Amino acid sequence: MKIMVTGGAGFIGSHVVDKYIENGHEVIVVDNLSSGKIENVNKNARFYKIDIRSEELVNLIQRESPEIINHHAAQISVPDSVRDPIYDADINIKGLLNILEAAKSRIEKFIFISSGGAIYGDATEYPTSENYSPKPLSPYAISKLTSEHYLHYYKHQYGMEFTVLRYSNIYGPRQIPHGEAGVVAIFMENVVNNKVSNLYHFPGEEEGMIRDYCFVGDVAEANLLALQKGNGEAINIGTGKEVRTLRLYLDLIEAYADITGKDCNHVKDPIRAQARPGDIPRSCLRIQKAKEILGWEPRTDLKKGLMTTWEWRLKGVEA
Repeated sequence: MKIMVTGGAGFIGSHVVDKYIENGHEVIVVDNLSSGKIENVNKNARFYKIDIRSEELVNLIQRESPEIINHHAAQISVPDSVRDPIYDADINIKGLLNILEAAKSRIEKFIFISSGGAIYGDATEYPTSENYSPKPLSPYAISKLTSEHYLHYYKHQYGMEFTVLRYSNIYGPRQIPHGEAGVVAIFMENVVNNKVSNLYHFPGEEEGMIRDYCFVGDVAEANLLALQKGNGEAINIGTGKEVRTLRLYLDLIEAYADITGKDCNHVKDPIRAQARPGDIPRSCLRIQKAKEILGWEPRTDLKKGLMTTWEWRLKGVEA
């Protein structure tokens, strides 16, 4: 298949590109490199430095005629979306519509990356299933849910097939320390530089917020399966396992000490800080639907995933 991956130079998107190429697909990568890196782009992919909001992208879709578009490009920071909701909507909603208008009646399927870690809001069901009515509490989450509604419209109006993958908190090699979604990368950057990290929390929960951390290699596999399965569905991609931020932090430090032999006691006690606007106290996804429809489930536990990520992060870093 010929597949266009937007955001294909970014953290998650580049792993998806690698997985597609590994399985024999022709891949076109679109990225404006605002946060993605050219060195992330698979050498067997064709790369175009283009903004998803541009007329240039419309022309590219018409010229290349991909069979499938996998849309990872996005403004990904919840705090940034609170500070500037207009900018968030410009990228996440206007950018999506620019692609959909160019792709309608042209492509076989659209794979859209949404956020199960954000759109359900402060849910009352844990782990949270896709049947739970979303209650987004940030402009970022609102833009993702709005985008899902647009996909239903384009399927109804133009017959455009789609699958929505609602990610939990994804981590792994190539992640950048940017925004709440990059907490593992932020912690790693601080540990390497002997800095104590902030631990954001709500009153009475000094061990931090609860999140569902899924390894990026497993996520790439879900994107491969979504090429053929999950039509018309929104599907959670996570682990179904709750992890407190403090537990993540300590496990991450322990993995670093095991690899490097360094004493990290001086950074083991993070600085407690109040939760930021847009933060939610708890997020964990039920993944039964992914198992049943995609035939997918995560294979990498947190300890193994952190070790793999550290091994990548420490390449070229003086021990």
